Amino acid sequence: MALSINEIRDRTTHARHLMQRARQQHFAVGAFNIDNQETLIAICRAAQKLKAPVLVEVSHGEVEAIGLENIRDMVDNYIEEYGIEMYLNLDHSPTVEACKRAIDAGFEFIHIDISQANHDASDEEIVRDTKEVVEYAKFTGALVESEPHYFGGSSNVHEEAIDYETIKKTFSTPEGATRFIEATGIDTFAAAIGNLHGKYPVPKELDIELLTRIHEVLPDGHNISLHGGSGTPLHYFEEASKQGVSKININSDMRYVFRKTLEQVLADNPTEYAVVKLMPTVYEAVQAVVEEKIHAFGSAGKAIR
Repeated sequence: MALSINEIRDRTTHARHLMQRARQQHFAVGAFNIDNQETLIAICRAAQKLKAPVLVEVSHGEVEAIGLENIRDMVDNYIEEYGIEMYLNLDHSPTVEACKRAIDAGFEFIHIDISQANHDASDEEIVRDTKEVVEYAKFTGALVESEPHYFGGSSNVHEEAIDYETIKKTFSTPEGATRFIEATGIDTFAAAIGNLHGKYPVPKELDIELLTRIHEVLPDGHNISLHGGSGTPLHYFEEASKQGVSKININSDMRYVFRKTLEQVLADNPTEYAVVKLMPTVYEAVQAVVEEKIHAFGSAGKAIR
């Protein structure tokens, strides 16, 4: 069921209050990707158990698979069923038009990422399109997130080692962050400090000192997000949340556990064709991943619903 404009604005107001609480109380909100209902249930159960606010997010491919309005309705239904504080984020949306559709559908958080579709997009293109989304989002109050360049990796399991010398060339800088925020008017800056999309055979390393310098120069009221949180040692999250990060994205860690657990329960039950009966084990495994992240982010007990 479509939300009224007043309902959408009420929700985006609460979302802005959540980000304000995160900044003031030094915790980060977990933003967890879904591509199926089972993962959504696992996130909801973790949020309910730990009384934590959460973001559910969907990328362009996940929107195409499930449907924009369907995702909105599913999330709303589970908010009521579990009595939790949960919001919707459009993750790495490659076009202005897709962002506008999500804003109209009542998504509280919007991530516009022009360089996702075009790695060679110019600075002018990225700023222009990001500004257009920021202006459009003012109608509902949705928070807009972006970054000035392509963010590496992919939300999958990788076998290759991390080439940190190459990655360091794309690190954010304090000067670049302030310039981009001033040029676009975004609410949330997606920082690159060693975080990388996907799960790798070696742990990721975050430059917390760089993060601190970025945080120190950000205008008041602005947020920092970290993408590519999977495969990161938990102590980095604890430090990052204390140094101004308000939102951390997790995807591959959940996908990996989902698939591995499902493969095992299918192998253990070769004659069971009602797969739904086997899914509770999968829920529990994914829920454990979400709970682990929530504890590291410092967001347990921070929900107000």
